[in-house]
Amino acid sequence: MLEVKALDVRYGPVHAAKGVDLSVKPGELVALLGANGAGKSSTLMAIAGVVPRAGGSVTFDGRDTAGETPEALSRRGLAVCPEGRRIFTALTVGENLSLAEAAHGKGQDAASAARKDALLGRFPVLAERLHQKAGLLSGGEQQMLAVARALLTGPRMVLMDEPSLGLAPQMVDEIFALIEEMKADGITILLVEQNVPLSLEVADHAVVLANGRVALAGPASELSQGDAIRRAYLAAEG
Repeated sequence: MLEVKALDVRYGPVHAAKGVDLSVKPGELVALLGANGAGKSSTLMAIAGVVPRAGGSVTFDGRDTAGETPEALSRRGLAVCPEGRRIFTALTVGENLSLAEAAHGKGQDAASAARKDALLGRFPVLAERLHQKAGLLSGGEQQMLAVARALLTGPRMVLMDEPSLGLAPQMVDEIFALIEEMKADGITILLVEQNVPLSLEVADHAVVLANGRVALAGPASELSQGDAIRRAYLAAEG
C-alpha cells in the first residue's frame, strides 16, 4: 500500500528526515515512533504531500506520488488525521463533516449518505452534537471528529499524527479502541504516536526514528520485548 525509500525532508538548514525507509502492507498498522524532534511528523507530512521532499520516493497504491497534491492523494484514498486535530472550531460538527464531503466530491449519493449514517452511529456523541460548534467539544470529542472527518471520505489508508496528544487517560483508551476498530475494518494505518506501549499493542510493525534516521524496525511484538526501543530513544536524545 505504501513504500517509502530514502526519504529526505529539509526545512532550510534543518534536516528533519534523513533517508527514511518504511513500508506498510494493505490492512496493516505500522507505528512510527521516536522522541520529540526525531522526524516523525515531517515524514508523515511528506508522505501526505503537505511538505515537499528533498529526496527519495513515496509510492502509494502502486504509483509514485511525485508531483501529486495532498488533494489528489486524498482523492486516491489517502486520508490524514493531523496533529492537533485542526478542525474548524467556528463551524458546527455537521458543517465540518459536510465540508470534508464536499472537498472530495462526495455526499450526493446513497453510498455517501450510508457511510455518514454509519459513522454517526459509531460516534454517537457527534450525532448528538451535530448542530453544536466544534470548538465547544472536549479534546477527545474533537479528536473523534477529526477521525470521523477522515473516515467520511472512505479512505484506503489513514495517516494518524499523535491522536492521543493531550487527552485524558480514559479518552486515550477510547481513541486506541477506535484505531483497533479501523484496523479490523481493513483500513491501512500509519500511526505516529508518543504512547509507545499502546502503539506496540495495536501495531503489526513499528519503525523507530532517531535524529531523522531509522534506528530500529521490526514486528511490534518483538520490539515490545527488551530495551531496544529505550536504547533508540536514548540515541535520539544524545
